[in-house]
Amino acid sequence: MKEKVIVTKSIRSSPTKAALEGLGTRIWLGTGAGARQGGRVRVLIVGCGYVGLPLGAELARRGHDVFGLRRSADGEAELRAAGIQPLVGDVTELASLRSLPGAFEWVVNTVSSSKGGAEIYRAVYLEGTRNLIAWLAGTPVSKFVYTSSTSVYGQTDGSEVTEECPAEPGTETGRVLVETESLLRAEVHAQNFPALVLRVAGIYGPERGHLFQQFLRGEARVSGDGRRFINMIHRDDVVGSILTALERGEAGRIYNAVDDEAVTQLDFFRWLSEQLGRPMPPFASAAENAGRKRGLTNKRVANRRLREELGYRLAHPDFRAGYAAEMRRLGLRGEL
Repeated sequence: MKEKVIVTKSIRSSPTKAALEGLGTRIWLGTGAGARQGGRVRVLIVGCGYVGLPLGAELARRGHDVFGLRRSADGEAELRAAGIQPLVGDVTELASLRSLPGAFEWVVNTVSSSKGGAEIYRAVYLEGTRNLIAWLAGTPVSKFVYTSSTSVYGQTDGSEVTEECPAEPGTETGRVLVETESLLRAEVHAQNFPALVLRVAGIYGPERGHLFQQFLRGEARVSGDGRRFINMIHRDDVVGSILTALERGEAGRIYNAVDDEAVTQLDFFRWLSEQLGRPMPPFASAAENAGRKRGLTNKRVANRRLREELGYRLAHPDFRAGYAAEMRRLGLRGEL
């Protein structure tokens, strides 16, 4: 039976969820009073970790009621210290979600797969998102932000990539992310689910940045001829992009969350070498290159929609600004 869609602005005047579930009807209650008036909003951050924790801290600082969902009770103290109310639940288990307190007006899904393979990606991202949609039915959610990845773009020719370009990844994990995005878009069009997607580039910042960490350890290698482009974004700007999407983002839209300038791997290492007074890393061997070839892309991801439609201004417009800040942080701590 095809589901009906009822969109209403008030919980008080809406049919009860229980009464509608038997009819196969999914309801979205629309924008809550806090979100409409720019006041206090109840926010749920799913996967309150490297990005979710500072995001929640900033939302709490702005006066919102923030809840952080993790799979275990580990780290509850750091959540409370940031002004976040900890919740324990697992997106892969719908029953686990249904035991949580509600309702929430803003939901941000920053859940991580813990670097698993396609099967784990499917459980956490695709089925986890499906469970969140089912759980949120009949609640006053007005904005759902899903953090996807620029890895959904499979281009290998160094071309500029916008949100209008085909998302045809060459890896199974990338295809799971595309399926998850498609699920959300279908819910937007069929059920008025208020979801939007941020396709996030490689995140760096405190304790993060794979190539940077390899360079500091003396383990970096230049892959191929070094001309493959790298697309990055500082964690501060991931948080800023999510905040801006919550406030101004449009349901059904996709926004690339990436800084202003892609850089080739070779130029990135050259800059690090000059800044830190260290030698350039060697080029990878043929065997090393062969091991890394699978799934590699080469593209320059554009962020014009993020900047022009949402009006977001990057705190770290390029890798130089972001990594200069990280070098200062490490220098002050005596780690360089």
